[in-house]
Amino acid sequence: MLEFFLMKVIDHIRQSTEPLISFEILPPLKGKSIQSLYQHLDPLMEHKPAFINVTYHRSEHVFKKKPDGTFDKIVVRKRPGTESICAAILNKYNVDTVPHLICGGFDINETEDALINLNYLGIDNVLVLRGDAPKSESSFEPEPGGHRFAIDLLKQVVNLNNGLYLEKELKNTSQTKFCIGVAGYPEKHFEAPNMQSDLLYLKAKVDAGADYIITQMFFDNSQYFAFVKACRDMGVTVPIIPGLKPIYSKKQLTLLPKTFHIDIPSDLAKEIITCKNDEEVEKVGEEWLVAQSKELKKAGVPVLHYYTLGRPHIIANVVNSI
Repeated sequence: MLEFFLMKVIDHIRQSTEPLISFEILPPLKGKSIQSLYQHLDPLMEHKPAFINVTYHRSEHVFKKKPDGTFDKIVVRKRPGTESICAAILNKYNVDTVPHLICGGFDINETEDALINLNYLGIDNVLVLRGDAPKSESSFEPEPGGHRFAIDLLKQVVNLNNGLYLEKELKNTSQTKFCIGVAGYPEKHFEAPNMQSDLLYLKAKVDAGADYIITQMFFDNSQYFAFVKACRDMGVTVPIIPGLKPIYSKKQLTLLPKTFHIDIPSDLAKEIITCKNDEEVEKVGEEWLVAQSKELKKAGVPVLHYYTLGRPHIIANVVNSI
């Protein structure tokens, strides 16, 4: 019988004397087998990640035209199965998993049920996020009876850790033991009016019980170092994990800033513009990520967290290089 030695993310960090490695993956598209996920992870597992994050993608509304010319509004989830995928990874690789937990698409009762299921599966790490608005909507709106802000979702997780369920009349309840991560934005969340207010929102989440922070991707390490200093100056003492992603196509020069509201350093942009094809871009992006990773590792970051997102071979090359 396989024996698991499960740990919380914060314990991995506390017990390590050097920067750890972690990966973030997408669930398979609906219709794909879990073997596609294993093929993605297999080349990465030799690097012994401390944990693997599994993203959650909310349902989307699509409109299907009917013969009479009217439209049906249909709910579609393109990447279902985050909870079961976490359990499958845990079972196959004996590595801790961190499911993303979002506000969008759930009411508070559904959220509690999801947390209870994760607890039953032995998964005691979550990354708490508000989540994005559906593509068909211009701004985020919570589900009826759902959370509007990540801090409210975080407080629900903390309540369960304290044995406080939505049904207040429950007696002799068991306490969950979730380690809670939250997101940080070195270049400011695009909806925050300014960096100072964004930092105050982040500090409020830490004060409410967050154990660590994982940052949005960035391509200029000075942004990360300045962000960490600003957090420390504000009294935020939890580990701050840098989130890292490779650039591998020219279209990302416009797509990434537009989608994630981040800057591409001018030196990197100039190199990419001179590339003849995406194969050359991939090489430039890999070299840039290696340089980023080496500097961050030397600075003693707690974890190098890589957004693999369909490019595991690039990440494997980078980790091999450092």
